[in-house]
Amino acid sequence: MNLSQTRIRGGSWEGLLTGSEERPELTVTLLDAPLPGVEVAPLPDRPGAWAVRVPIPAEALNEGVQTFLIRERTSGEKLAHFTIITGVPVEDDLRAEVDLLRAELDMLKRAFRRHCTETTG
Repeated sequence: MNLSQTRIRGGSWEGLLTGSEERPELTVTLLDAPLPGVEVAPLPDRPGAWAVRVPIPAEALNEGVQTFLIRERTSGEKLAHFTIITGVPVEDDLRAEVDLLRAELDMLKRAFRRHCTETTG
């Protein structure tokens, strides 16, 4: 089975599950606690494909990073996960670090070009 995210909209994570002829039983957990209300509906025009909808409860929206795990109930196989980051940006956030490294690399490139121009001219 393959589960891919299609969007997050209106407080729900939505995805497309393929590779199962029978209705899959899914479980979604946050901090090892199961979440209620997971919906799995067949797509009439696509045999073996299922629309998956996971409501995101307001209680799950807390400061920091929250990771939701989606598993097949019987086997426990992890099919997908999604993460929600809320609150004040974390200075150690990887995206912030990458942005900082890009800015420093641009500064070094300009300094190197200036040095090359001054020494060859």
